[in-house]
Amino acid sequence: MHDNLHISQTAFAALPGHAVIALEGLDSVAFAQAQFANDLAALPVGQWQWSAWLSAKGRVIAIFMLCRPAAETLWLVLADGRADALATQLQRFVFRRKVKVAVRDDLHAGGRFEAPARAHGNVLDIDGDANDFDLGTTALPRTLRLSPHPFVEDAGFQAQWRQADLRLGLPRLDDSAVEQWTPQQIGLDRLAAYSVKKGCYPGQEIVARTHFLGKAKRVAQLVEVPDGTQPGAELRHGEQTAGSVASVGGTLALAVLPIESEGLALQLGDVPVQRQPLLEGLAR
Repeated sequence: MHDNLHISQTAFAALPGHAVIALEGLDSVAFAQAQFANDLAALPVGQWQWSAWLSAKGRVIAIFMLCRPAAETLWLVLADGRADALATQLQRFVFRRKVKVAVRDDLHAGGRFEAPARAHGNVLDIDGDANDFDLGTTALPRTLRLSPHPFVEDAGFQAQWRQADLRLGLPRLDDSAVEQWTPQQIGLDRLAAYSVKKGCYPGQEIVARTHFLGKAKRVAQLVEVPDGTQPGAELRHGEQTAGSVASVGGTLALAVLPIESEGLALQLGDVPVQRQPLLEGLAR
């Protein structure tokens, strides 16, 4: 764990930006398979994977944990809110499928910086009314819990959790970043959050073309930025624009930069920007 996180946490603290959308019904898996970027055909009950919903142009609308708590039930665990709007958008594509789309307002999210007691990797731990997820690595252990019982809010903890997401390469997309980036540009390959081999889904052709033709020219890199930096802020190399901030948490940001920019001096305004290493191991 990085020393500058200063994390000492035993109890769960609230993650109020998180929300859950449930897909329930006979066609829930088929519906999700046709809409979302990852291949869940072989996802067993009691496991989860990273996934995303893309626009027809291959831009990321939402990133989420796609969990299968029961045979005909899926949960989209969202870190960046917008659950009501996303549920409404998804409902438009249900047509005659037997699937119900609903926001689970009865579930609350909490987290702590400790490894789960039983959940491991993409296997969740269902213990009574609590559902635990392994959302960390050996270097940065974390547990996410969904429960009908609210958790105590702690603004400092929420900021630490968001920074930990960025260290692990998990983008946090504010409203301004929706439909701005392809999965490759914001590093969703590091999370194994999309498939280039499954059947059609919105944006699949663009994702596959980028993958197989090697046309990904920009990738997400972790950088230190001045506090108060906003998504969309431009990073420069001398007089030239090098890239822009996609996701930010305090003084850390995931910036989308050209692959060949490694080693170049970067700045944001007049402030030098330093690169930081991304932690591996959050793929599920």
